Amino acid sequence: MQPLRKLLSVCVLSPASKRLYHKNLGIIGVPFCHGQGKSGADKGPEAIRAADLVKKMNNLEWNVKDYGNLDMNELPSPNVGHPAVKNSRLVGSVLRRVSHAVQELMSDNDMLLVLGGDHSISCGSVHGHLMRQPRSCVIWVDAHADINTPHSSFSGNAHGMPLSFLIPVLQQHVGKIDGFEWVRPCLSHQSLAYIGLRDVDPGERYIMEKLGIKNYSMGEVDRQGISRILEEILDSINSRGDKSIHLSFDIDSLDPVFAPSTGTPVPGGLNIREGLYIAEELSATGMLRVVDMVEVNPKLGNEAQNSITVNSAVSILASCCGQRRRGTVPSKYALPKPSDEQIEVGAKSAS
Repeated sequence: MQPLRKLLSVCVLSPASKRLYHKNLGIIGVPFCHGQGKSGADKGPEAIRAADLVKKMNNLEWNVKDYGNLDMNELPSPNVGHPAVKNSRLVGSVLRRVSHAVQELMSDNDMLLVLGGDHSISCGSVHGHLMRQPRSCVIWVDAHADINTPHSSFSGNAHGMPLSFLIPVLQQHVGKIDGFEWVRPCLSHQSLAYIGLRDVDPGERYIMEKLGIKNYSMGEVDRQGISRILEEILDSINSRGDKSIHLSFDIDSLDPVFAPSTGTPVPGGLNIREGLYIAEELSATGMLRVVDMVEVNPKLGNEAQNSITVNSAVSILASCCGQRRRGTVPSKYALPKPSDEQIEVGAKSAS
């Protein structure tokens, strides 16, 4: 196994890395909640923006363009489509728009933040990313695996299935789903890794083991530590350090202490330090191109809980964009010198 710092040094020194680091940053909101059964996740994008997201990114020296929210007009009605996937035509239509938006915005930006919305939207964002840059890998940080097929899912909620539509070898188990005909399965299971799992369905566990997908539950995080886990992941799915990275971050990957306002909280999750470490280290590769932040749900908490959740989300996003807990120095920073007046006052005081 190569040390993580060695991998990072390869990435940072590569020409591709320099092109991707600290230039144009795009932000797109996807106010969508019909990939699961609770209302409120559609309010996530505005809640995240309201916490000074753009200002924080500008302070990190990005040229920021907020494209607003994805157009949600003229969509199919809910409760229409395939019986195994709730709202399948509506969900599929929205994900297609997400994919097209990501493809278009990636051409104008060095990095893109996709604000959800429930986690079904990541089917569209990952699809769009891989259509634009096929040589990419995906790190899925989540309490849940989200790789159920429509026929292994207990709930029928699309936010538990986004990955199954994207992985070619699973298509014989997915079948034809109304609204998803447009999806081109484009994600190799060898380019996918999980962190933070602790609520996994039998079908999902079977898929991960059968395909050998790199996955780390909170048990592994406890035993190995987040640093070693991230080393192993990058060594496995991006060993040469030259793949574009897609980070799909479900806020419920964090323990509910740090993210109470979310639809499917599971105790025993990542702490905020571990979440920030993941974001900081992936940012340091210079290859992080798209970040999804999903499942922030302001309707499921009081004011204090919403503040905790949103602040966690924004802190993770800021770390993805270069903020460091050790402190950062602006590129044009110069240490201030005392003015002539201050020198004169100091001389008089000394005498």
